[in-house]
Amino acid sequence: MDVLKPRTESKELLVWRSLHARSELTSDEKHYYLTLEKGYEGELMFDKLTKGPQCDVYILNGLLLEINNSYFQIDTLLIAPQKILVYDVKNSEGDYLYEAEKFRRLQGSNHLKNPLHQLERCETLLRQFLKKLGCQLPIDGHIVFINPEFTLYQAPHDKPIIFPTQLNQLVQRLNTIPSKLSKRHKDLADQLMSAHQNVYPFSKYPPYHFDQLKKGKICAMCHSLSTFQRDRRLVCNVCGHEETIEAAVLRAVAELRLLFPDRKITTTLVYEWCGESGSRKRFVRILRKNLCAKGYGRWIYYE
Repeated sequence: MDVLKPRTESKELLVWRSLHARSELTSDEKHYYLTLEKGYEGELMFDKLTKGPQCDVYILNGLLLEINNSYFQIDTLLIAPQKILVYDVKNSEGDYLYEAEKFRRLQGSNHLKNPLHQLERCETLLRQFLKKLGCQLPIDGHIVFINPEFTLYQAPHDKPIIFPTQLNQLVQRLNTIPSKLSKRHKDLADQLMSAHQNVYPFSKYPPYHFDQLKKGKICAMCHSLSTFQRDRRLVCNVCGHEETIEAAVLRAVAELRLLFPDRKITTTLVYEWCGESGSRKRFVRILRKNLCAKGYGRWIYYE
């Protein structure tokens, strides 16, 4: 397995993560954010599985592609010698009933949008995309339910669904893929990565303003604002995670750039964003060490 495109958090997830920590979201907004987090956790779980097989394939994670003004996302794409494997990972949990092409939850109202329809759309658009590149490899797509607490009653036997109890079988099948990748497979992988869109243009966020957001340093592990400084380290009150103050400040800079791309990064801005805790001189040293200073005197900012 050769991972050419590692998985990273999307801009949408990062923005919602910051807003969840620094503002009061509505119940619907919070549910949407937690769904994003849960989906990403499921994708990371699937990544651990695909690291196991020793077959010769190229792995591209988290692709966002566009064809004819239609965007489609692929959780995991594997380029194998004879075909392209597409996996749409679902981290749903609970008991569901498959009935009339619907995934209905037995308890509660959180029904699932039929993931088979989503997969069919993805395959159709990917096929058009590959045709444009001159690639004729067939596409083999599957829905993967990664959460061990998921059960689907009356599950269809003729649909491309992989259940939690079948994950070991999936790994075994991947191990049987022959090792015959060529330069054209690598060229295809490069073309797909070059076409990847970093930002989904239709993402929507609740309105937010700098002055209204909570200030402080966010924990890198559990994303809580309940942190404190001990010597030169940031410690989380919730999960106990520790990191250097320098790492926390640089993450805060990245967060500012994400939420407020038009603002110049200044010592005053970063210091206020981090809750004005700790030595201001330390912030100056960190910014000067890791970023490029522009301007002079009181007008200095960093890039």
